[in-house]
Order: sequence, then C-alpha cells, then structure tokens
Amino acid sequence: MCRLNLRVDFAFKKLFGSEENKNILISFINSVLDEEDQITDIILKNPYNSKSFKNDKLSILDVKAVDEKGVWYNIEMQITDQDYYDKRALYYWARLYTGQLESGVNYDKLEKTIVINVLNFNCLDEEDYHNVYKLFNTQSKEELIDHLEIHFIELEKYNKDLSEVQTALDRWTEFLKRAHEYNKNQIPAQLAEIKSIEKAIRVLDAMYLNEDERELYEARLKWLRDEEMALKKAEEKGREEGRREGVEEGKKEMVNNLLKLGVEIDKIIEASGLSKEEIQNLRNSIED
Repeated sequence: MCRLNLRVDFAFKKLFGSEENKNILISFINSVLDEEDQITDIILKNPYNSKSFKNDKLSILDVKAVDEKGVWYNIEMQITDQDYYDKRALYYWARLYTGQLESGVNYDKLEKTIVINVLNFNCLDEEDYHNVYKLFNTQSKEELIDHLEIHFIELEKYNKDLSEVQTALDRWTEFLKRAHEYNKNQIPAQLAEIKSIEKAIRVLDAMYLNEDERELYEARLKWLRDEEMALKKAEEKGREEGRREGVEEGKKEMVNNLLKLGVEIDKIIEASGLSKEEIQNLRNSIED
C-alpha cells in the first residue's frame, strides 16, 4: 500500500479525475464557485487513465470537465514554483476556451470557461489564499462577459486552524493541504461536515497503485523534487551573485567617497582591496 501525496499532480488527478469520484470533484468545484453558480453534474473530458501518460512522464495532469450548463472547467494542482505562472494560467484558459470552436462553428457556441489553479507556492501579491479574476470595465466595474474566470488557491497562504474554518472552500483547502495527516479513523468533525471530503479521505486510504502506476508516481515525484531542487539552486546562485555584486558596488562607492575627500591612492588600495588601475578608472569617471 502506498499512501499518495495529494499535492503531487498524479495523485490529484487519480482522485479528482476518476469517473467513480465525480461527486468528489463536483463538491470541490462547488466550494470554489459562487452560490448561484453551483453545479449538479459534470462530464469528465480527460478522465484518469494511467496508460494515457505512461510514455509521457512530463505531461500536464490536469482535470478537464463540462457541467450540465455547458460551462468548461480546467483544474490543476501545481506543486513546484514556476515563473510567469499567471501567464500560464491565462494561456490554459485561452486554450480551453478556443478549443471549443470547431471548423465552421459560430462564436455564439463558445461557453463560459473556468480555470482553477491549486498552487503549493505563493504566486500572487495578495494576502488571501483564494483570489478570482474576471473581465471588468476598470471604471464602471461592469463585467464585459462572464466567460473568463480564473481562480488561484495558494496553499501556502492558508494558515487556519480547524477551529477557524468557516466555508466549504476552507474545508477543501484544509484537506488539500493536509490530506496526509488524516485517515478514515481520524476525520475531524469540521471536515466530516462535507460528506465528499469524508469520502475523499476514505478513497485515499483505500487507494493503491499497481506496478505501472507506482513507477509513474515515483518518476513524477522524483521529477518534481528535481525541479524544486534546481529552482532552489538557481535562486541561491542568484542571491550569491547579487551579494558579490553588492559588495563590489559597496567598495566602489567607498572608493568614490575617499577620492572626493582627497585620500591618497595607496591608502585607498589598502582599504578597498581594489587595484590601482580600478581606482584610477573610478577617479576618471568622477572627473568626467
């Protein structure tokens, strides 16, 4: 038995993208939507199938669905930080939206499209863990069309205690962030209020991986960890280069000040560690 990490997109897709778990997905989607937009049924457009990405470990494991009103959804779990994720989210919305048009089909056939991004990192300069973006007139605040709706759920910004949860989305976010802490024998009352979360915990408890799935999951997990490590190394390299540049700039500023005070070059060389030529160049730049 292999307890899955739900924040790995493979596990997320296996739970939320399986036909037998559609009611779990519907409950999660409803927790994100406004009350007047609640749904009762969906059709999965790319249901979970390990064979479909067996030969492509880097494929995007999102969940695509259409509800009974014709609204399209794209739900994705992203565990590793990525530059320009806001642009990526907009691109995925555009691809799903324009993908509804077939040759010869009129624009009036386009339907509302909602993208839900569940992120294991901070992406937006906002305090709230859940933020929604739509198309509005910047002056009147009137909505141009309701066809664009992009949600960001940033798990790192969710820091509520169980006693503080209030909404259905609070409860689902609690589950998504800490699913590994719960099992069928330890389901807090606050989460058990939503039967689909209780079911999701029980499904995770019972979920197992066959040999092919285990290989895929481990490969996916390794790739995600490698991506995270590469990102951390790049960030550390950038910080180190920034520190070095900062030290050099600090030295040059000190030299400039000493030159302006008329301090002898030999003493400046001793104080700064710069060469006579470097100091002379700085002096020339001041004189220019």
